[in-house]
Amino acid sequence: MLLQQFLAGDENGFVGLYEIYNRSIYNFIIKYVSSIPLAEDLTQEVFIKIWENRLNLHAVESFKAYLFITARNHTLNSLKVVFRSEAAIGEVISGFASLRNSTEEDLLHKDYIFFLNKTLSELPARSREIFKLCREEGKTYDEVAKSLNISRNAVKNHMVHSMKVLSSSVKKEFGISVTVIIAVLSVFK
Repeated sequence: MLLQQFLAGDENGFVGLYEIYNRSIYNFIIKYVSSIPLAEDLTQEVFIKIWENRLNLHAVESFKAYLFITARNHTLNSLKVVFRSEAAIGEVISGFASLRNSTEEDLLHKDYIFFLNKTLSELPARSREIFKLCREEGKTYDEVAKSLNISRNAVKNHMVHSMKVLSSSVKKEFGISVTVIIAVLSVFK
């Protein structure tokens, strides 16, 4: 029933499937990345991909198998991009060290931070607050839910929405995934 709702574009079907499979997909991805924030981000990106491709899923025989294959492929592709990006950034930084100074690197870092903050400022206040607690302060969904006296599911829903907006904005502005921006920011810290 949830799958049929989801395939018909019903967000309640999507939320239901998310609630059923979120933890399993997260546990699957964490084995690849060994990073809680990255695993949470990739998990959300997988569900965003599934939502965006729902019209093509009618012929899929096993939604669960499709979901795990999508999670594996998306995680591996994201890691390849991050590794390539980090290696390329490292080469650029070392190759142009004499041309670049720390002031320029700080400006680049500030530009990315400004873009992310601008995008986040367009979110509803509660979504912004939850995003900052999860991403900037590194709190788990359970910790945020407890501190804000809301359900863990509400925290997840806010984070899925925030990541969808952020992912779309980063893709539109820079033509890359939000995971790459996070990797770039960590290089320039």
